[in-house]
Amino acid sequence: QVQLVESGGGLVQAGDSLTLSCAITRSTFSSINVGWFRQAPGKAREFVAAITWGSSSIDYADSVKGRFTISRDNAKKMVYLQMNSLKPEDTAVYYCAAASPSRRVQNTPDYWGPGTQVSVSS
Repeated sequence: QVQLVESGGGLVQAGDSLTLSCAITRSTFSSINVGWFRQAPGKAREFVAAITWGSSSIDYADSVKGRFTISRDNAKKMVYLQMNSLKPEDTAVYYCAAASPSRRVQNTPDYWGPGTQVSVSS
């Protein structure tokens, strides 16, 4: 079982930066893969970024490459999403997700956080 809690969402203007945090408050796995997804109003949930336990593999959606950076601090059990040059189309509820060590979180997430709202005004 894994419990995830996001924080750091808010209302910003286009071009601003924002950092989301995800606390892994409970995990029965010694290592898990973690990622971020988002869901805009009226749209399906989509993959944003993923990082493996040892940070050896990092993956981004094309729409955020060069603007977003995912990172993790395993000692603190935290995962971060640094978002720069935000656009109105980045407005969505952002979810932290996790997958067991043998699974790719971008394809088969097993656990989800409750989400945090990010709103970008033009």
